[in-house]
Amino acid sequence: MIEVRDLVKHYRGGDGGTVRAVDGVSFAVQPGEMVGLLGANGAGKTTTLRVLATLLRPTAGSARVGGCDAVTDPVGVRRRLGYVSATTGVPDRLTPREILDSFGRLHGLPEPARAARVERLIGQLGLATCADRPAGRLSSGQRQRVSVGRALVHDPPALVLDEPTSALDVIGACDLLDLLATLRAEGRAILLSTHRLHEIEHRCDRFVVIHGGRVVAAGTRAELVGAGGDLEDAFFAAVAGAGVP
Repeated sequence: MIEVRDLVKHYRGGDGGTVRAVDGVSFAVQPGEMVGLLGANGAGKTTTLRVLATLLRPTAGSARVGGCDAVTDPVGVRRRLGYVSATTGVPDRLTPREILDSFGRLHGLPEPARAARVERLIGQLGLATCADRPAGRLSSGQRQRVSVGRALVHDPPALVLDEPTSALDVIGACDLLDLLATLRAEGRAILLSTHRLHEIEHRCDRFVVIHGGRVVAAGTRAELVGAGGDLEDAFFAAVAGAGVP
């Protein structure tokens, strides 16, 4: 459902040189699978996710969602993908209900299915008490839930989430991860990046570790951790042994 193959994204640096943000990354996420994309700041995670979301054009390689190429068929990708960025970008003057309805209209959802979908998301995301309050008066956690709702409003088969729990408290993060587990059980392919490894260690089916723009480790928790330790230990060991600057 989600496929990244030999993906490369280079930028021109301030000194005129080339910055290799992503340098030959490959992985896939199957329907009904949740994969965690792990890496330090600057490792290439967000760049990879933004290419998948058709927000950046790759230098080389390919990114596909549901068989649609992010470069040659961006509209097809957007129909099949829900994307949650690291920053919510929720407009202050609109209410959660208005925001979700607007995105439903953009995706061509007809009435009354659109209204039913919006109400269902408001309930699932715990937004009932603030659904008609201007987003500028919401907490950061509530705004993040609205951002997640926007990504889900067209009921996509694939989800890409960049630090989705960063603005949520412990309960909110747990609720969101429980929702993602439900969506995975329904057959969706889910790719998420996070620095909070403890939250996803026992929730993701597989993990992909990126360092210096390259994949330095990939596999299930058991494959990465081995006989002892935890995911954080495995992450640091993978990065230390990568030989990537």
